[in-house]
Amino acid sequence: MDTHSVDVVVIGAGQAGLSAAYHLHRTGFAPGTGFVVLDADDGPGGAWRHRWPTLTVDRVHGFHDLPAMPFPDAAPDRSAAEVVTGYFAAYEHEFALPVRRPVRVEAVHSLPDGRLEVRTDGGIWVARALINATGTWSRPFWPHYPGRSEFRGRQLHTADYRGPDEFAGRRVVVVGAGTSAVQLLGEISAVAAGTTWVSRRPPDFREIEFTSEHGRAAVALVEARVREGRPPSSVVGVTGLPVTAEVRRLREQGVLDRLPMFDRITPDGVAWDDGRFVPADTILWCTGFRAALDHLAPLKLRGPGGGIVMDGTRVVADDRIHLIGYGPSASTIGANRAGRAAVREIRALRARDTVLHRGASI
Repeated sequence: MDTHSVDVVVIGAGQAGLSAAYHLHRTGFAPGTGFVVLDADDGPGGAWRHRWPTLTVDRVHGFHDLPAMPFPDAAPDRSAAEVVTGYFAAYEHEFALPVRRPVRVEAVHSLPDGRLEVRTDGGIWVARALINATGTWSRPFWPHYPGRSEFRGRQLHTADYRGPDEFAGRRVVVVGAGTSAVQLLGEISAVAAGTTWVSRRPPDFREIEFTSEHGRAAVALVEARVREGRPPSSVVGVTGLPVTAEVRRLREQGVLDRLPMFDRITPDGVAWDDGRFVPADTILWCTGFRAALDHLAPLKLRGPGGGIVMDGTRVVADDRIHLIGYGPSASTIGANRAGRAAVREIRALRARDTVLHRGASI
């Protein structure tokens, strides 16, 4: 298996990974030898290349430009996946970013000489520092409920959703209290025989205009969690659900009449301990995602509560490791800022290492 040596490995080529790559290149890290970006997908776009085709530009809750290249003007009814994927592809080309794909990272180990060994299905990369930008899309969260394995219908997650047509004539239970649950309920209810919305907690609808102040407050709450080493909540989960014209329409139609979480799943539907039963052909789990960090397990970064103690983008237990697109930076604007911050700290680490080792390069 081939072994390559670089200063910095970036894992993931979504918004956060491309932002970090831009700042590495701009501050003097040579593409290919100074840094490399390893991406598991077959092409550009990050998680956006997997979004459902019916998610259009006008339904995305804002998208922030990547550094030094404005997001293109696009018709509101165009597929967000198509527009963002094209934008990311143009960005990689414009700045000659060294993205290797498809390369799946299997594990990261610490070497005796202080470097990191990044083992992949396409070779080994040895580096002085690591920027992890793997996001969450590849790790959908499926909660356990009694009877789930006995259900005779179909179960799928938001990550599997490809449009409403496959739900035509079906009785569908949608689980979750987030933006995806509301959007997909709206689409599916137009073609399904019936929809039922259930969630563990009540949806947090807010009749306010979302401002930058709200965004900063939400980010601060998530950042406080990761500084304490607790698993991050999502920034969107903190901001709540905006009441749009579509939400009002769905409310009027009764689509958003939500039930509390069922207690168990039966072969033919879902049931509550109070005797209520809803028959179902399909259960759609809009239950979110978890950070895709299993490849970092050999470094033993997690604390007793399952979280990783962070200081900005830096892992407190190992200053060679930076997590971006994680916790407070899990948004397009947050990912940009985190990419820049991680590179700034890595440059400082390189400078300290140079002084300590009398000119040795990081």
